[in-house]
Amino acid sequence: MKLREPMPNFDGATSWLNGEVSKDELVGSKPTLIHFWSVSCGLCKEAMPNVNEFRDEYKDELNVIAVHMPRSEKDLDLDQIKAVADEHNITQPIFVDNKHTLTDAFDNQYVPAYYVFDAEGNLRHFQAGGGGMKMLRKRVNRVLGKTDK
Repeated sequence: MKLREPMPNFDGATSWLNGEVSKDELVGSKPTLIHFWSVSCGLCKEAMPNVNEFRDEYKDELNVIAVHMPRSEKDLDLDQIKAVADEHNITQPIFVDNKHTLTDAFDNQYVPAYYVFDAEGNLRHFQAGGGGMKMLRKRVNRVLGKTDK
């Protein structure tokens, strides 16, 4: 995805965990952080406390959606996805993307990966990898119209 492109529709989930959301429910309400992760990704698990902190700190002003992107056949097990989500306190909606439908719509190749959309649903920031939480916070605050913390 390129900056300023609109958020793709949330079509093709093999399952939803923690509730289901649609693009229509997100766009127009408040900015959205979408993060891609995988049960087999160590960096994803290391970064999860930071994502959860974002979710909790910005709960009134930011939508947070998780997308589980399998990297191998072993990552397709829904019970394992649920167990890892529980273990890492992922309480936000999780789009389980076992067919890579949303992954392909985002043209995403990385986990963890973070996409920040403004309230109108346009991509304002993308980053991948385990680090860079300071930059992510800076971009989220910019989209929210806040001064940097």
